[in-house]
Amino acid sequence: MPATHHTSAPPTPGTATAPVPPADTGPPPPEPPSTAGQDLIGRIPVLDVRPVVQRGRRPAKAVTGESFEISATVFREGHDAVAADVVLTDPQGRKGPWTPMRELAPGTDRWGATVTVTAPGRWTYHVEAWSDPLTTWHHHAGIKIPAGIDTELVLEEGARLYERAAAGVPKGGGLRGAVRGAADALRDRSLPATSRLAAALAPEVTAVLARHPVRDLVTSSEPLPLLVERERALYGAWYEFFPRSEGTPEEPHGTFRTAAGRLPAIAGMGFDVVYLPPIHPIGTTYRKGRNNTLSAGPDDVGVPWAIGSPEGGHDAVHPRLGTTEDFAWFVGRARDLGLEVALDFALQCSPDHPWVDKHPEWFNHRADGSIAYAENPPKKYQDIYPVAFDADLEGLVAETVRVLRLWMGHGVRIFRVDNPHTKPVVFWERVIGEINRADPDV
Repeated sequence: MPATHHTSAPPTPGTATAPVPPADTGPPPPEPPSTAGQDLIGRIPVLDVRPVVQRGRRPAKAVTGESFEISATVFREGHDAVAADVVLTDPQGRKGPWTPMRELAPGTDRWGATVTVTAPGRWTYHVEAWSDPLTTWHHHAGIKIPAGIDTELVLEEGARLYERAAAGVPKGGGLRGAVRGAADALRDRSLPATSRLAAALAPEVTAVLARHPVRDLVTSSEPLPLLVERERALYGAWYEFFPRSEGTPEEPHGTFRTAAGRLPAIAGMGFDVVYLPPIHPIGTTYRKGRNNTLSAGPDDVGVPWAIGSPEGGHDAVHPRLGTTEDFAWFVGRARDLGLEVALDFALQCSPDHPWVDKHPEWFNHRADGSIAYAENPPKKYQDIYPVAFDADLEGLVAETVRVLRLWMGHGVRIFRVDNPHTKPVVFWERVIGEINRADPDV
């Protein structure tokens, strides 16, 4: 937790300072011992900032317009007052208005603030803690002035603090003048001491100082990542829909064009998303028949998750459904009705998928040289080859990103992943990171 020890005004959006390089004074001093992986205590400790995922390796998540609490443990030595605030930094690197934190339960040193994010993208947030000399003075003055203890000394100390505070208040609107007036009142010996104190604690003065406090010994936590997604990433009503089920008496196998006739009814029921199982060519080798039989009849169309044939793989459309242009038209028709299309992304192949010949290293091979098909003993799925990730992770990441971007180019912004738990976490970290860097709405 790096710390700066200074008097500071709250952050101003879009400002930054750069360090000045030191003069050349000879060889550098020895490197200090490494503190990597350690929690460093700043001048005012800021600990246990939440929310946090894997100590900041992964981002916390929110959706646009969502309000949530950021909390931290903040304390200091002695009896002087301490305060804290949250600073959000948007995807363009602009620091937003700081949000004051409140003590969540007196005596626990746990502070929190509710913040709201306004746009999708990769944000960060950090907590700033600071010594609050004005609140400390208010506490002391509230005890000493009524008791007649060090009256003039206490009032002069307050006047100097209010002069400091006035210097940090923006000009215009009379705000700075209100704080300067409080400083003058504290020095006005023609008034009773209690009246001078009351002038400094007037609501209009207190409101200005709440927005422009005097901050000493400002200490910042490490920034933590926050991924802000659109509302649909949080919730939505999905309608699972097989376009091939929307045929006609003349042609029982439906197409994107015939299936679009169902969309108004789906929208009318209040659904947000039309989810399509895989729309790609289906293999014929070991194609399953009805009720998972091993011998498919001439009219059995196969399992959509057995992806790939000589007509193409994950980047192709099953020819009986139509063309990619038909698919894009279907997506557009859904959009016109207030619906989004979610496309199934099943990273597996039929034995006829082009990857099987082009990239045999992407599959596990058994002792007899055959490619291992999917099994969940005693169940066997001879028509599906799972993908193996250890021989060429780079190639699989690149191909996955290419395929996803292809369908994004046809209007898809939601993907339903089949069996995500059978793929390495590092694979998803790479793929999702690469996609969301440019397209945080996907």
